Amino acid sequence: MNWKTLLLGAAAGFAAGYAAKQKIDETGGPSPERVLENVKAAVKKDGKIYGSWIVMKPENYEKFNLDYQVYKGGITRHANGKREQFEFVADASTGTILELTQKND
Repeated sequence: MNWKTLLLGAAAGFAAGYAAKQKIDETGGPSPERVLENVKAAVKKDGKIYGSWIVMKPENYEKFNLDYQVYKGGITRHANGKREQFEFVADASTGTILELTQKND
């Protein structure tokens, strides 16, 4: 087998795979990281963020008899001299926050 042909085929396969991934990313919803950044931006308006987490795999969720694919996560911040913890549910296809709940210690 000719090495040039093998390398050319591998490079073409890599380029096609990369292009396909980019196209899927453009048409898909926001990444979990992007959703977490959006939620953090909304919550940090009133205090400094000290920790956050998100489940990377979307889950089924129902609210008001509507079905969603969602990301769930949480945020810890300090505001007014005390620690506050929040949990959130965000639509996986749009990144919209569907629910933001403050947890009591």
